[in-house]
Amino acid sequence: MVSDALIAAVVFVMVSLSFPCFLYGAYYIIETEPVTWGVLVHHLKFVGTGLTLTTVPMLFWMVPRLPDQLGGLSAVHAYLGLQAYALLLFGGTGIVRIFRAKRQHDLYNDYDEDVLMDEIGGDRMSHWRSRLRIGVFGYVIFWMLAYVVGTARFVLRYVA
Repeated sequence: MVSDALIAAVVFVMVSLSFPCFLYGAYYIIETEPVTWGVLVHHLKFVGTGLTLTTVPMLFWMVPRLPDQLGGLSAVHAYLGLQAYALLLFGGTGIVRIFRAKRQHDLYNDYDEDVLMDEIGGDRMSHWRSRLRIGVFGYVIFWMLAYVVGTARFVLRYVA
C-alpha cells in the first residue's frame, strides 16, 4: 500500500505546479490584445490545467481526510481553500455575462476596437467586470494563503 507521506508529496507537487499555470494564464490574457477566441482558449488551457492540478487532489485526497483531521492548521487550511473557491465562483458569475456579451457581438472572431465592453453589455457590464476581477484576485490571494498553510502542514506532518 502507498504511504500517506508519498501521496502527500505527490499532492504537494501537483498543487505547487498549478501556480505557474495560473501565472502564465494571467500574464497571457493581460498582455495579449485583442482577446480573440484563440487567445481565450490558450488562456483557459493554462487556467484549466492549474485548476485541475489543485481541485483533483482536493476532492479525492484532502476532503475525504478532513473530518478525521479537522482542527488547528487543517481547519485554517480548509477555511482558506473554501474562501478561494467561493471567490472563484463569484468571479465566474461575471465571466458568464462578459462571455455572452462578447459572443453575441462576435468580438472573439471579429474584434472591433471601437466597441467598448461597457456599451455591449448594458449598464451592468462594469458590475460584471468588477465581479470577475474581485473573484480572480480573491481566488489567487486565498489560494496563496491556503498554499502557505498547506505547505506548513506538509512540513510539520511529513518532513519534520
